[in-house]
Amino acid sequence: MSDLTDSLVDVSSDSFWEVGNYKRAVKRVDDGNRLCNDLMNCLHERARIEKSYATQLTEWAKRWRQLVEKGPQYGTVERAWFALMTEAEKVSDLHMEVKAALMAEDLEKIKNWQKDAYHKQMIGGFKETKEAEDGFRKAQKPWAKKLKEVDAMKKGYHNACKEEKTATSRENSSKLDNNNPEAQKKLQEKVEKCQQEVQKTKERYQKSLEELDKVTPQYMENMEQVFEQWQQFEDKRLRFFKELLLSVKQHLDLSSNHKFSTVYHTLEDTIQAADAQEDLKWFRSSHGPGMPMNWPEFEELSMDLNRTLSRRETKRKHTDGVTLTGISQTTEQASKPSSSSTAAAEKTTPADASDEEAGNPFANANANANGNPFEDEPSSLELCVPVRALYDYDGQEQDELSFKAGDQLMKMSEEDEQGWCTGRLSDGTVGLYPANYMEDL
Repeated sequence: MSDLTDSLVDVSSDSFWEVGNYKRAVKRVDDGNRLCNDLMNCLHERARIEKSYATQLTEWAKRWRQLVEKGPQYGTVERAWFALMTEAEKVSDLHMEVKAALMAEDLEKIKNWQKDAYHKQMIGGFKETKEAEDGFRKAQKPWAKKLKEVDAMKKGYHNACKEEKTATSRENSSKLDNNNPEAQKKLQEKVEKCQQEVQKTKERYQKSLEELDKVTPQYMENMEQVFEQWQQFEDKRLRFFKELLLSVKQHLDLSSNHKFSTVYHTLEDTIQAADAQEDLKWFRSSHGPGMPMNWPEFEELSMDLNRTLSRRETKRKHTDGVTLTGISQTTEQASKPSSSSTAAAEKTTPADASDEEAGNPFANANANANGNPFEDEPSSLELCVPVRALYDYDGQEQDELSFKAGDQLMKMSEEDEQGWCTGRLSDGTVGLYPANYMEDL
């Protein structure tokens, strides 16, 4: 068709009916295939955005969940705060579903439709494009041939008119110059001949136009048929794009997804459930005046080994599972049990003795009743490591030792979780001391 178009006169009109102007309709076929690729790229980028947003939501939720867990917020308001992270995780899942739908459903639809609609040729291009080109060329060829003849007749007629006008001008000039009759006669004959040529070319021009007018209706009908064929082809693409875009909208529109609305209903319910008074009440009972307290009470000095533990001792955990009692008496005091405790020991039944042994780590001290139970008892506590005091210390409880900087004593147990050790003074007194007040010798 390019050879045919080049051989014809240049057209200045932009009308579809001009020779070669059907190429825009042919190009639309190629444009349809390119638009399929563009739409796939568009949806692929949107899918990447959905994935990126979902990933960012998940990372944000994970980070802030950890920060809130480690932070000072508590109670129902903390749960409401956590609900924001839960919302982000749920919405992240929904956006990943959107991404999956765009990639697995919508993109696949475009690929399959494009594959069915456009067929590549071995020599390049698409079969549909070539069919459109050939159809328009065949429909336009007869009319284009007649148009070429009309243009040729038109050109001949216009040239004849120019020759006639030139001859007439020369004749008039010769009359004014009073040239010889012979020259005037030749000029007159030239004018007559040009006039005859003008008439002939005019008739041929008019005849070619009549012939062109005769084939024009058929030309328009043939071009309409070809054009309508590719209109229908384009109609299929436009309808498919509309259907696909509606599908994309359905996937993107989370407001129509019941899961999405459920996420925000749950979020609102959780936030609305936050109760400041309940949180204040909890804090009061857990960290405020509402906490239980073992208030100090008057305690009699108990000479037996089953005395009541001090407030500090009830909170201390020993690595050996042994709770040390407040023994600060000297060896002489330990060797003089009270008559009441002796009587109580004599009246103890075997069952009572077993109970006492279960609760008293020094229940076997009967064999050492005349001495300090810490001295001769074969226990893992007796390390007997000499240590020296770095600072002065005054015992705050009955079972704590008092010493001055530079005093030496024997360490009888390793440091417990609370930072205390068992030791024995040079006078035989056994008790507890802060481990960081001593250094090993």
